[in-house]
Parts: sequence; C-alpha cells; structure tokens
Amino acid sequence: MRYLILCLALLLAVPAWAVQPDEVLSDPALEARARDISRILRCPVCQGETIDESNAPISRDLRLYLRERLIAGDSNEQAVDAVVERFGEYVLFEPRARGINWLLYLAGPLMALLGLLIGWRFIRSRAEPETRPETLSEEERARLDRIMQD
Repeated sequence: MRYLILCLALLLAVPAWAVQPDEVLSDPALEARARDISRILRCPVCQGETIDESNAPISRDLRLYLRERLIAGDSNEQAVDAVVERFGEYVLFEPRARGINWLLYLAGPLMALLGLLIGWRFIRSRAEPETRPETLSEEERARLDRIMQD
C-alpha cells in the first residue's frame, strides 16, 4: 500500500504545464507547432522555465502572441523571429550564433585551449633540467677562502 501511495505521489510530482484551456488552439496541428516552439522560448521572469511551464503573466502573453502569429500564417521561424523582435533575444534558450553571440560560443573552447597551453608550458618548464652552477675560478676561490677565515 505504501508503494502505491509513493508511486502516485511521484506521478503527481511531474511538472504541470501552465497552458490554460482558453489558450489551446482548436487546430491540433497548430497547437502542436505552438507547443514545439514554446519549448525553445524562455520565460523572461522565471529564466529557467519554458513559457509552457511558467505561470508568470508575461509567459501567458508570450504564449498568446505566439499562437496569434501561427494563426496569422507564420512559419515556425517567422513566429520565433516575431517573438524575438518583440521581447528580445533573451527569450531564446539557445542564442543564435551570429554577431556578438559568437563570443558566447567561442569563449568556452578558447578558454579550454588557453588552459591547456598554460598547463603545457608549466609542465614543460618543470621538466627542464636545472642548470648547474659554474665552478669558481682560482681567484674567486682564494677570495672566498679569505672571507671564510675572517
């Protein structure tokens, strides 16, 4: 009995979708497209949730605007472009690889290469043999002996 209650509790713990019944489109194909697009759009308030998962009012506005664009006949790309134009590129979970965003995509690999280079140089400098001091000349040795006797 305990296991049954535990299983039911775990089933109820799945994330609840925030899409309200009045938002759902009557055309199943358009609704499926809206849900697919909603998975790549971030809630500007919640930041870690998609607009489908978020209960924030701005997410509702985004969902409604997205569905309006799809009803108007926009393709998926056009609908996403319209949302980005209106709300900014921040709403995309994956920023587009263009303009200044290239810095985001290249920073990780460049830092990894820089770290490898620094590590390689450090290891290489430690592996170099130590230079042996030169032997003292007769004049230096005599001077050292005089200093040590005083």
